[in-house]
Amino acid sequence: MIEIKNINKSFNGRDVLVGISGSFKPGQTSLIIGGSGTGKSVLLKCMIGIVKPEKGEVLYDGRDFHNSAEEIRKAIRREMGVLFQGGALFDSKTVLNNVKFPLDMLTDMSEKEKIDRAEFCLQRVQLENVGLRMPSEISGGMKKRVGIARAIVMNPKYLFCDEPNSGLDPLTSVKIDELIKEITQEFNITTVVITHDMNSVIGMGQKIMFLYKGKKLWEGDNFNIRTSEVEELNEFIFANKLLQEMRG
Repeated sequence: MIEIKNINKSFNGRDVLVGISGSFKPGQTSLIIGGSGTGKSVLLKCMIGIVKPEKGEVLYDGRDFHNSAEEIRKAIRREMGVLFQGGALFDSKTVLNNVKFPLDMLTDMSEKEKIDRAEFCLQRVQLENVGLRMPSEISGGMKKRVGIARAIVMNPKYLFCDEPNSGLDPLTSVKIDELIKEITQEFNITTVVITHDMNSVIGMGQKIMFLYKGKKLWEGDNFNIRTSEVEELNEFIFANKLLQEMRG
């Protein structure tokens, strides 16, 4: 389980996150939603250690990430998998070597063990036949799946996905959502997804946190979000649906 308690963060005197608290459970896809500039990405960065909050705690199964010894922080980082928004694949490495990269950097596994693990993860995301290709030779949706394979190659307890559907067509987006949800349940991972895509919210939002101007205004799931009485959330939902309709 991941718990965040009273997270506060500001930049140049401007409050970006104010008193954010919540919890995220294993085997559950939890979504953090909101418009641009609401603090979603900053909260993610606080959770994975890129940014340190000025106040508050981020707890991984009771371990205080930001206020513990470096040895404990390193141990927690090894239990994380991250799917970055742009995929962040190495153009000079094959698909297989991209997936294998965390194993090369962080483990003492034999080369055969690393290849076997990387191939297993590629197979799990339905990409068992593209390991020898370069990233430039595969589609955007396939790159996202490679990113997922790399994110789970270390068998993480915690998985973070930053806008996993960014730049994808609707059908591919649904497939990526389904894959993230399946992997979360199959391996009992605590998964946190940053998104503004309402299709993702309805499709896999077992827990949803809505941020507005750096504050948590609503929390619930993909069933009761439809009956929310929070005006800012309803405006966000309406604007999102309107944009999707305009895009066809």
